Formats: sequence, structure tokens, C-alpha cells
Amino acid sequence: MLLQRLFADNYPVFLAPMAGVTDAPFRSMVNRFGVSASVSEMVSSEALVRSSPKTFKRLIGDISPKIVQIMGASPENMVESARINEEMGADIIDINMGCPVKKIVSSGGGSALLQDENLSVDIAARVVKSVNVPVTVKLRLGWDSNSINFLSLARKLEEVGVRMLTIHCRTRSQMYSGKSDWQQLAPLRELIKIPYLCNGDILTADDAIVALEQSGAYGVMIGRAALGRVWLPNQIERFINHREIVPTPTLQEQLDLVITHFHKVIEFYGSIHGMRMFRKHFCWYSTGMHGASTFRETINQMEDIATIEEYVRDFYSKNIMRNTKEA
Repeated sequence: MLLQRLFADNYPVFLAPMAGVTDAPFRSMVNRFGVSASVSEMVSSEALVRSSPKTFKRLIGDISPKIVQIMGASPENMVESARINEEMGADIIDINMGCPVKKIVSSGGGSALLQDENLSVDIAARVVKSVNVPVTVKLRLGWDSNSINFLSLARKLEEVGVRMLTIHCRTRSQMYSGKSDWQQLAPLRELIKIPYLCNGDILTADDAIVALEQSGAYGVMIGRAALGRVWLPNQIERFINHREIVPTPTLQEQLDLVITHFHKVIEFYGSIHGMRMFRKHFCWYSTGMHGASTFRETINQMEDIATIEEYVRDFYSKNIMRNTKEA
């Protein structure tokens, strides 16, 4: 019923799981504007089974529905990880079969599973049987251009009880280079009955419209485009479903968002770790602004929270004044 509600009347927009990014503070910032669903950072099944405190911390959050993505190549660990997450309150378990990062692939997880359909399906089947919540899968088109097998895998995953798929429209060998091929997904409409999301290179609301038309997907998943633009998923959702153009926050509003996000991260991780973790967010939020290069170089050297906040406010104030004069 939970997944059915997400697809009932609209094209849902999901926030993609991004390691080191979509933690509880980031998901809460995106949720301030509105998003159909947010997926947690990818969680190693082995680390979760070992009860790593760092791993548990990634799962904290009160955003509904609570979707936790697990990663691994051991069916036993994946089953145990799924059970632990269900006990912790997960509403949906998502299995990662698409991460292209070398560290993950070398462990046999992520997109490495695309090379072994029997193992992939076995993991999915066991996880489905082990929990009472819906199980979904995120994958890619295939390992490389000579082994595009997402159609075969999609059919098998549906047969073992997977309830939704998300397909990043590149192969593993492409990593994040080239252009996502949304049209490749179109045959899925006739092949499977479960819903699927289109993911990859959806940077604007217009992109989302084209991606839906070409892929036949039931919704979209937004990943890297939301970095520094936590309002983007909502803008896309409002446009594709209601043709409503939601204005981008003003620079003053963006400043307030940045400071709020900064404090959320510090509160969540602690002063030193939180401050250093947020440097990448300062870089993303400042993209396209005047003096951004100098801003990034400077702020990446700062270690005092009060000084950082003062510098951020000054940087935004100068950009606000500059825009006012140009207007």
C-alpha cells in the first residue's frame, strides 16, 4: 500500500541515495520544500551486521517513508541487514545493484552484481522473504555496452517479489561520463508490471519531462543535481505534476538555508567532524556565485565555526548587493 500511494495520482520524485551526502540533515533540508520520498545513504550490510555506530548514525531520521538502501554481496549479510533495518523502523528496503565506485565493486557489491544475475536474484529473493516491508532495487543498464542486461534482470527481480526498480541510465563502465540514455528504459513498460524510476542526468524540470516521455517511467529519481540545490526535487515535482513553476529561493533565503543546514550537520556529527564534513556543501551551495572560487579556497582552510558563519554571511551579502546593483 505504501508504494501504491506514492504512485497513485502523480509522478513521484525521489531523492537518490548518495554516500556521504544524503544523511539525515541533508534529507531533512530537502524535505523542508517537499519530496515524494528520500533514500538514505547506501549502508554496507557487513558494517550494519557488525553494529558499526557510524553505520547506525546514517540511518537516523524521521522522514516518512523511511527508505534504507543496503549494499553487499553476501546473501546472509544482506538478509540480516534487511531484518535489522526493519526492526529499526524502515518502511522500505532498497538493494543497491548500481553503485559504480571501485571500492564497492571490488567487494562484489553495487554494480558488480550486474555481472552475476543468479547471485543478484538470489539476494533479492532472500531479502524479500526475510522482511514484511516492500523491497526495491536500484541498478544500472548493465556492466558495459556489451552486457546490457537490465531487462532480463528486471523481469527476474519482479518474479521474486521486488516491488519497484530504479534504473540509472548508464552502464557501470561509463561511471558518470557520457549522457544517460533514458530511451533504453521504454521496453520496461510492456515487460514488467511493477513501477520503475528513471535516474541519471535529470538536472531540471524540463529534463524530467523528457526523461518521463522517453523512458515510460512512473517517476524520477534526482541525485547529484540536488547538491547545493535542496529545493530542486520539489521544483521538479511541482512542474511535472502540476506545471507549476516554483521560484528558486532568493540569495537571502539561500543564506538562511545554508546556515540552517550547517548547524544541523554540526549538531548531528559534532563540531569538528560536522564543520569539516560541511565544506563540500559550502562548495555546492556557492556554485555560480561571484567569487565562489576564492570563497571555497578560504572556507576549506577555516576551523572556527563562528568565523566560518561570519565569512559565509559576508560572502552572501556581497553577492546580494551585487545582484541588487545589476538589477
